[in-house]
Amino acid sequence: QVQLVESGGGAVQAGGSLTISCQMSGITWRMWSVAWFREAPGKEREGVAAMATGGGPTYYTDSAKGRFTISQDNAKNTVYLQMKSLKPEDTAMYYCAAEFKGGKWWDPTAYGSWGQGTQVSVSS
Repeated sequence: QVQLVESGGGAVQAGGSLTISCQMSGITWRMWSVAWFREAPGKEREGVAAMATGGGPTYYTDSAKGRFTISQDNAKNTVYLQMKSLKPEDTAMYYCAAEFKGGKWWDPTAYGSWGQGTQVSVSS
């Protein structure tokens, strides 16, 4: 059974940086793509970044390009999202997703497993 546990969220000021983590267990490491999504109050869940866990291309939504970096540590079974130049509009609950079933990487329905989320709040 796949389990995803996010951590590292918090409150930062605009322009600051934050790195959030997703500890993964029960997953066949080299078979599944993983992604970070976020959901702000009153908004739909939005794909932020994705990558293949066995190494490969990375994908970012336009608002994340140049500011966010998704990476993995195979030895720790952990995926990270490094966020720089944070903006108030980045404020959201951030979720890790895995077990990609195919389709568009930014589509929440394409993933079979989710973590509980970690809150990121950016003040102006």
